[in-house]
Amino acid sequence: MASSNSIEQQMTSICSLSKAEIIRRIINFEGRLKLDFSQGYLNSQSIDKLRHILAAAVITFSKSA
Repeated sequence: MASSNSIEQQMTSICSLSKAEIIRRIINFEGRLKLDFSQGYLNSQSIDKLRHILAAAVITFSKSA
């Protein structure tokens, strides 16, 4: 399991990303969890929702690693 400090750093990093970069990271996310969102769906979401999706994936992956 990743340390809480590491997760906190990842969350801080996610908060500083642009919408385009968050979408790129969601599309290219490599983890046990396959993220299967269309480009159109991701483009239609708010940056806050996209941050939430990416953060949830990162946390889920960190707990299972």
